[in-house]
Amino acid sequence: MEFASRYLLRPSRICFPLLLLLAAAAAAAAAVAVPPVAQQEQDRIGRLPGQPHVDFAQYAGYVTVNASAGRALFYWLVEAPASAQPAPLVLWLNGGPGCSSVAYGASEELGPFRIHSDGMTLYLNPHAWNRVANVLFLDSPAGVGFSYTNTSSDLITSGDHRTAVDAYNFLVNWFERFPQYKQREFYIAGESYAGHYVPQLSQLVYEKNIGIQNPAINFKGFLVGNAVTDDYHDYVGTFEYWWTHGLISDSTYRILRIHCDNEVSEHPSGACMQALETADAEMGNIDPYSIYTLPCNDTGSLRRNLRGHYPWMSRAYDPCTERYSKMYYNHPEVQKALHANTTGIPYLWDTCSDTVGNNWGDAPKSMLPIYQELISAGLKIWVFSGDTDSVVPLTATRYSIDALKLKTVKNWYPWYDHGKVGGWSQIYGGLTLVTVTGAGHEVPLHRPRQALILFRHFLKNKPMPES
Repeated sequence: MEFASRYLLRPSRICFPLLLLLAAAAAAAAAVAVPPVAQQEQDRIGRLPGQPHVDFAQYAGYVTVNASAGRALFYWLVEAPASAQPAPLVLWLNGGPGCSSVAYGASEELGPFRIHSDGMTLYLNPHAWNRVANVLFLDSPAGVGFSYTNTSSDLITSGDHRTAVDAYNFLVNWFERFPQYKQREFYIAGESYAGHYVPQLSQLVYEKNIGIQNPAINFKGFLVGNAVTDDYHDYVGTFEYWWTHGLISDSTYRILRIHCDNEVSEHPSGACMQALETADAEMGNIDPYSIYTLPCNDTGSLRRNLRGHYPWMSRAYDPCTERYSKMYYNHPEVQKALHANTTGIPYLWDTCSDTVGNNWGDAPKSMLPIYQELISAGLKIWVFSGDTDSVVPLTATRYSIDALKLKTVKNWYPWYDHGKVGGWSQIYGGLTLVTVTGAGHEVPLHRPRQALILFRHFLKNKPMPES
């Protein structure tokens, strides 16, 4: 991990190849104007390679968000079954910045399928969120996942503002392609650095809707998990988590508090850098995103014993899921079924783009002013946190929420799943906080059933179950 980085979010990833730009240019040249609703049918997925039978429809394809620059974002819509319709529409965003929502949200967290270790076949996720909502996964910004740009400089000039504007343009154009979703209840959700993407896009949608009596985008609120929220509180809370969970020494914790609390994200001092390197060494070979589970490179023959080591961990959990998605989404027949890489030019699809992430531009220090604005507007806002994540930990989230100085409506209480504590919750005036016990950075990966319970209650704005 790059602990001295602003984001503390991503392990090192392979750079996104520049061949993607060539593919994008060829695709743009070959594109034929198609009426929006007709394009919807062209985007319909017949059947993905290795896919089991399903009772819901899927669509995938590209939506142009900036014609002059040649930026187009890739989406994958997984509808709820007919028996659950009409259901809300939820946009899911992963963070990084520079990581694919197809790679993470769709393929190892809340999507309908998981990928077998052979990298060729899929199996059903019994706790998929499309059981109760129509879920729209978006690779954002351009240059991430299957999304592309014809302007090479876009890859090294991405930032929060352009990401939000492009995502908004995507939504406007997507709703024209799928008019049946206009006025449907719409929510935005995400995790990690999407703790920036989600509130910023929510603010843009909300402000664009002001003065419109029946907006096409019927925006109702947002949901974020283990979310980057406020630089100062994120760092203070992260260092405290490391120390209280026995990951670092007393002396390193003191040095971090002294030298890394102020402006570390912009100009970390030499002493701060050294303390971060010491902290990294003291933690050892753990998975910082899920501190009590084995990292992928340590599993090997221990894979079969994982449940014995961690009896609370689902049998479905596999720390090597990224490897399987890299295999699956690089199969030409998979790309064809998804209507991705439509020119057929080979390039390496990857879970994250270091080119985009390592050249990130504007990033406000705090999302709290946006929270204050949208809370005042009466939107539904829920924040959740897996409590075994040391990258954007629960302590950081609690410090950020505390800084909002909201009135407590219902004090801290345990919520239950089949008679066992699933986590804790506190309801504030305008915001609900939910923790998920034993879950890491990707809550729906580590605690899929509990994550679905959380999602159901969010959609209904109903307090988590007390019994």
